[in-house]
Amino acid sequence: QVQLVESGGRSVEAGGSLLLSCAASGDAYYRRCMGWFRQAPGKKREWVASVSSDGTTVSDSVKGRFTISKDAERTLYLQMNSLELEDTAMYYCAAGRFFACDDRESLYDSWGRGTRVTVSS
Repeated sequence: QVQLVESGGRSVEAGGSLLLSCAASGDAYYRRCMGWFRQAPGKKREWVASVSSDGTTVSDSVKGRFTISKDAERTLYLQMNSLELEDTAMYYCAAGRFFACDDRESLYDSWGRGTRVTVSS
């Protein structure tokens, strides 16, 4: 089993930066693929970015502004720059057992409880 705990979410002004972290535990087999999703009030959950042995992938909506990475201590990060009002959402960390990652939620078996990000004008 994999446990995921997000942290770092807070209120920030538009144009600012924020670093989200996800502490992961459990066998590496179940977290070959790790990613970030987000869900704004009244909207469906959407994929933000993923990382695996094949590399990293980010959504078009955050490309050039967000960067996903993972360190040797099994912590997943999401560096968020040039934040916009539309980035306001609950951000979720997720992990899956597949070698490749993409935007399909079915690839992810474990989910954190989320960390809230609020971007103000």
